[in-house]
Amino acid sequence: MSFKGIVRELKEMKDGIGGSISRRGEAEGRHWRNRTRSHIAPDVVPFDPNQQGQWANLPPELLLDIIRRVEESETSWPARTSVVFCACACKSWREVTKEIVKTPEACGRLTFPISLKQPGPRESPIHCFIKRDRANSVYSLYFGLTPSEDDSDKLLLAAKRIRRATSTDFIISLVSDDFSRASSKYIGKLRSNFLGTKFTIYDSQPPSDAAIHQHCGRLSRRFSAKQVSPTVSACSYSIATVSYELNVLRTRGPRRMHCIMHSIPFSSIQEGGSAPTPTSFPQSFDEPAVSKLKEPAVNISSREPLVLKNKAPRWHEQLQCWCLNFKGRVTVASVKNFQLVAAVDPSQHNIPAAAQETTILQFGKIGKDMFTMDYCYPLSAFQAFAICLSSFDTKPACE
Repeated sequence: MSFKGIVRELKEMKDGIGGSISRRGEAEGRHWRNRTRSHIAPDVVPFDPNQQGQWANLPPELLLDIIRRVEESETSWPARTSVVFCACACKSWREVTKEIVKTPEACGRLTFPISLKQPGPRESPIHCFIKRDRANSVYSLYFGLTPSEDDSDKLLLAAKRIRRATSTDFIISLVSDDFSRASSKYIGKLRSNFLGTKFTIYDSQPPSDAAIHQHCGRLSRRFSAKQVSPTVSACSYSIATVSYELNVLRTRGPRRMHCIMHSIPFSSIQEGGSAPTPTSFPQSFDEPAVSKLKEPAVNISSREPLVLKNKAPRWHEQLQCWCLNFKGRVTVASVKNFQLVAAVDPSQHNIPAAAQETTILQFGKIGKDMFTMDYCYPLSAFQAFAICLSSFDTKPACE
């Protein structure tokens, strides 16, 4: 059987667990066309050890070769769903797939949901765009350079804005039709202060094991124990703050912002440094709400956090406006447009000049309700999306 035939048969298999996965794939295909749900593979597949299908009996060498070929050949969505089908075939296939698929930092690709919580690539940014639905106050993050014309855009995350008496909340979910904080699709939120000048980013899982005890004061109880499933974390963890400077004199110029990434140490951008990289969601396989990291758990309160600041634009005399080089990714002038770089003190940190000018996150307008978002290491898609959401809230005192 040819390699393509194996992949095609894998998608269409009907017996054992294959039948349920095939039907699940058809349902996800319908959701894909409707663009209402995320189509990154779920972290948990209900395996039955007694009914894994014929594919579980493949020789390990052949299995490894097949999945490696699929992973190398399918580099972008929607074709990358072939890798997802491999992971959904049976337990043995999933274990091999998880070993082969690398993190976004290493390969620059997004595959499983946890990829959205992992740092982006170091060399080149991951290109995304955000669509704003004014009627429903929903913001959808899609993967890709530009929106497609055939409605096959790859949904990554979605957020819904909820205005309250003293603040504004952006509830972030893996899907665009379920924003309940009791849902397993909930992954975090963004909350503003009364003036809309300071925002706090909350994660549904702790940034490290030590942070559970060291940051008890930063935990917010979401529900009573009887209201949620044991597999859903009942706390939100503060991982970053985004602040906008007040413009008291109403001087001309763009917004000025600072982001303190409490969960990312400053050492991550130094030579040999690394950012925390979770490998699974806490609700997977009924495990306790503890994040699995690739590095030993440490007390993040004792580390210097990474601070980001917006890159200062230059005034263009001919155009009579403030300008930044977005390398063609932004086409409409807007007060929301920004680029973030690391805030480095030359007297305290030995960071090369090139690294100091590296744009870690850029966000800008390309249409009435269309915006681009490009991010790279050490930010994750979730963190970058939350920072960009802060620009959508009204800030009359900062402009």
